[in-house]
Amino acid sequence: MNIESFAVIGGDLRCAYLAGLLAADGYKVIASGFDGADLPPCVTGCTNPSQAVALAEFVILPMPVTTDGSLLNAPFSRSRITLEEVLGAMKPSQKLVGGAVSDAVRAEVESRGLRIVDYLHRDELAVYNAVPTAEGAIQLAMEELPITLHGSRCLVTGYGRVARALARRLGALGADVTVAARRFSDIAQAESQGHTGVEIAHLDDAGDFDVIFNTVPALIFDRDRLEGLERSTLLIDLASRPGGVDFNAAAELQIKTIWALSLPGRVAPKSAGQIIKNTILNMIKEGF
Repeated sequence: MNIESFAVIGGDLRCAYLAGLLAADGYKVIASGFDGADLPPCVTGCTNPSQAVALAEFVILPMPVTTDGSLLNAPFSRSRITLEEVLGAMKPSQKLVGGAVSDAVRAEVESRGLRIVDYLHRDELAVYNAVPTAEGAIQLAMEELPITLHGSRCLVTGYGRVARALARRLGALGADVTVAARRFSDIAQAESQGHTGVEIAHLDDAGDFDVIFNTVPALIFDRDRLEGLERSTLLIDLASRPGGVDFNAAAELQIKTIWALSLPGRVAPKSAGQIIKNTILNMIKEGF
């Protein structure tokens, strides 16, 4: 597949960097929805998203595409960009991708005879994104804790890509790391890396922690479990929606909780933009 032009419509800083990185590779890039962001001169800015879409072969939407099903996620845009105006400008021959594509967005796209592919579901993006997510989580903990991570008691729930990257880095900083997982193979893997392993079902017997990092997108920390925590515990939820914490109960119990969504875009937007760029170019090499 030979693609020469891209339209980047909306998004946060990682999408702004994505546009610049694609242009630096020699592609024609038209960006819309970045009125409040500095785009490199090699990127063509366009205030009209429909026009930007019409000028490109490949259209890139943000991550998430939308949070309300109607307006595009475009924090730097001075005007509201609707999903409808973007899709209305597209032709079936154009390629369309987005991140964290909801069922409602996919249904709307397909109702117009178009197709959208979710780059967030690509394995290589998930693997590479684990690094800035883990580093960002550690940065948050360092900013919020009154103690050093060295010597602190840390709990990581789950043992997927992010959890593995995080536990390894916490251990390197001298933290006492416990990993709670459902599968015995994950517990064994964590223990082989020098961490303490515990079944999530027996989490209440694991003791007290200075900071907890949750990576499981299911309700792990309900009111009952939160009531068993020390009030000084910092709880950082890294899980995607719906998260793994009863946030209302945490607030009532005065347990400081941070739902750290989209950390790569917040703490390392250029790296995150590079990861998205590489992922999209891989998709093109595979024939989309």
